[in-house]
Amino acid sequence: MTAAPETPAEAPRPAREIARMVLETESAGLLRLAEELSEDFEPVVTRLLAIPGRVILSGMGKSGHIAAKIAATLASTGSPAQFVHPGEASHGDLGMITREDAAILISNSGETRELADIIAHCRRFGVPLVAITRNAESTLARQADHLLVLPDAPEACAIGMAPTTSTTMTLALGDALAVALMEARGFDRESFHAFHPGGTLGARLLTVGAVMHRGAALPIVAPETPMGETLLEMTAKGFGVAAVVAEGRLEGVITDGDLRRNLDGLMGRTAGAVATSTPTTITPDALLVEALGLMNSRKISALFAVEEDGTLSGLVHIHDALRAGVA
Repeated sequence: MTAAPETPAEAPRPAREIARMVLETESAGLLRLAEELSEDFEPVVTRLLAIPGRVILSGMGKSGHIAAKIAATLASTGSPAQFVHPGEASHGDLGMITREDAAILISNSGETRELADIIAHCRRFGVPLVAITRNAESTLARQADHLLVLPDAPEACAIGMAPTTSTTMTLALGDALAVALMEARGFDRESFHAFHPGGTLGARLLTVGAVMHRGAALPIVAPETPMGETLLEMTAKGFGVAAVVAEGRLEGVITDGDLRRNLDGLMGRTAGAVATSTPTTITPDALLVEALGLMNSRKISALFAVEEDGTLSGLVHIHDALRAGVA
């Protein structure tokens, strides 16, 4: 008996074609989420702003990973938050959820059985419950005080089952909550730096005032100071510059360049006569990265920091930026 010829396997699609399809599918889901954003979004933000405790997030599987990321984003932007694993919650970690908290539970189907104990705990102790789910008729949705419904958008995988579009929409919804809360709390650049002190991001958020030299460390002379004394001050402080100050206000700056330009008869002059009267300065609340950019563009190694009224506040050297990890 002759065997039937084998059907040739279908050639796989090019990877770039698959990638474009995934990105387009998930992008379409995000657009739908924006267009169909739940009316409950505003009340959820209001509720979360009012709680004295933390925002508790939970979910199982991929939803759990998304919940953990949302908790981290909330915590780093001014809204205390914590992820609680639903399996661990059933074995003692329910004690992490208090009456002062609010819970956000994530389940695409709304029927994740591992969330049952957290739901019951929230109902028993009056913990506000927010549901993020695709199924508005699910058990989770019916038990929630607030409901954020995900559009019934197709998943981006070939079989339409792997969490892809749904998890992307949930993650973006969490970002939307975090940004809305941080703006409502007035969470600013300085607040952000307080929660991100380490690494490159923390360094880039440092202000000049956080690293500048102050007080007795500053090379300061009066306008009438003889240049002999001025050179001693510049040498003693080691920054290669001197600030000419009158009544606390910066009147000028003496640099190595000023010394070279005034070599003829230098020792017979005063600091005020040698100084550049319109020096480049910066404010103490400016970012250190901004100060570094100024120093690089002007080919200088130090900047004096002055207040808006011209009062001398400090000095930042290019080495301070390097030590802080900005460069």
